[in-house]
Amino acid sequence: MGLSEEEELKSLIAKRSEETFMEVLAKLKDLLGRKSVGAQKDLEKCKQDLYTHRVLEYCSAALRFSPAKIKGSYTSITQMADILSTCCVGIGSVKEREVFHRHFLPSVTDNVLFLAHRIMNRAVRDKGQTEMIRLFRNVFNSLSWLLRAHTHLIPCVLDSKYYESVQMCDDDEVSAVILTMWYNLFRANSAVVSEMASKALYSITDDVVYKMSSSSNPVIGSAAVKIMLLIIEQKSLSVSLQLHERYKGLDDMVQKDWRGKGFDAALRQLIHRLQSEDPEKHTQAQHSSEERVRAACVIQAAWRAHQTRCRLKKLPRAVSVLQRSFRERRRQRQAETEKRLAEEELRHQVRLRRQRAIRQFRQRQLHLMEILPAEHLAQFLGELENRAALLIQRVWRGHRERRRFEQNRYHLRQHKAAVTLQRAILAFLKRRRSQRNFVASWKSPKGLTESRRAELKRQIEDHISLHPSSVVSAEGTLALHEKAQSALQQHLMTRASDRAQEQHRQALMAQINTDMELLLNAPSLKDMRDEDSCLFLSRSAPVAMRARQAHNALLQSMHLPWWRKLGDEFSSPESLSQKDYDVEIESLYLGGR
Repeated sequence: MGLSEEEELKSLIAKRSEETFMEVLAKLKDLLGRKSVGAQKDLEKCKQDLYTHRVLEYCSAALRFSPAKIKGSYTSITQMADILSTCCVGIGSVKEREVFHRHFLPSVTDNVLFLAHRIMNRAVRDKGQTEMIRLFRNVFNSLSWLLRAHTHLIPCVLDSKYYESVQMCDDDEVSAVILTMWYNLFRANSAVVSEMASKALYSITDDVVYKMSSSSNPVIGSAAVKIMLLIIEQKSLSVSLQLHERYKGLDDMVQKDWRGKGFDAALRQLIHRLQSEDPEKHTQAQHSSEERVRAACVIQAAWRAHQTRCRLKKLPRAVSVLQRSFRERRRQRQAETEKRLAEEELRHQVRLRRQRAIRQFRQRQLHLMEILPAEHLAQFLGELENRAALLIQRVWRGHRERRRFEQNRYHLRQHKAAVTLQRAILAFLKRRRSQRNFVASWKSPKGLTESRRAELKRQIEDHISLHPSSVVSAEGTLALHEKAQSALQQHLMTRASDRAQEQHRQALMAQINTDMELLLNAPSLKDMRDEDSCLFLSRSAPVAMRARQAHNALLQSMHLPWWRKLGDEFSSPESLSQKDYDVEIESLYLGGR
């Protein structure tokens, strides 16, 4: 972490208030984003510096800030929890390791659970807000990420009063998030189950069995069955037997309530594991079937009687609640009716006021027509008609241009996207050409040393002295060698520009071929449609301007008499002046759009 960044973060966290929360969050995002793409050691050193300078302590305390005083509310605080859990994982060796693991990490866990408890209360209070459930799931993902790296924090989570409050919530989405967290934790690190104490394990299994028996959501049932399978597979035989004795009848309950819900394979495996721990159950199953049916009937009758008594006790309260809701609904309808009547009265008053203004305006017009002389009346009426026509034309042209803009917005977006892609591709090709045109330094062949080079040179000179050439002299050979070297050097220096010119020629040829195909396949003018004409329009402003000038000059030359076209000055139609013609050509070329 740089010195300036360190000083800025120190100055920001010194206030420890909601005012500096967003600035600290933005700087941490930028810092971790830059460090994450670098070396792992730099990222680890950055996390250690954040802990040493008490930045992580500020982030942990910030999870308890009031969301109403922070921009972004719960979303920003959830992002801070995600950053905090990321910094606490993979931090390496820190100073005061015992303090970090025994005091700092438990406080972080407690603050994260406090944030989850606060978001859960908001989500349960405001039913139908999927955004709060999404934030609650993100907070528990951060907690799961923290527990995977520091498994000694699991007892802290189970002993937390905020986790107990979250665990007691009967909302299916909240329960699914909790069970998914435990399932992902046990699946990612199977040794966690073996290392956990029996008290903590039984606390988790009690919650899992309760969620399984009190809910009918397939997501909760699937997660609960998979968690029980992971626990039974990782624990020893004695512990599995204790689970079976602790939850007697669990196999019958899951077989009756969860069969055919989409996870039958895992369900059969769990039932087989539970029944295999109790061999006496298979021998007693035939004798106890009738007893189970009678017991179930007794339990159902008692439960239905209990429900009926509870409903009778709650009946007066339900009646009062129904009356209150009916009165509130009737009050709302009356308020809506009064508001609608007030709006209708306001619209009626506006119409009357408008009619009164029109009537007064027409009376003034009649009064002016009575005052004006007869010879000026036609001129006055003509001016009124011109103003009305101008107003109608202005409104219609504005409407037409807005409609055209809406129709061409997609083509404009396509053009901008094509320009962006072409710019990126051209920059990429330029970089590749520069890398390809880089002349590498001379590399001598392998095994060619200075002594070997001198020996070969001596052998070549001896061979030349023994076999002199009768065609070219030694001076001519040296001159020819120098000429070849200069030609090679010139080729290496100019091959980049030659290749660029060749590519430019190929691009021009491709463009010419494309234009020729468009012209050959173009329909006749009587069959031309608007979408067909768009293929021949140019999006380049200079090209469109040049085409417009050439077209105007050609139209101008067509309107001139034959004797004005004689001479050298009219060899090009573009040399004609503007004063020689007066033709409306605004609608003849639309290429510059």
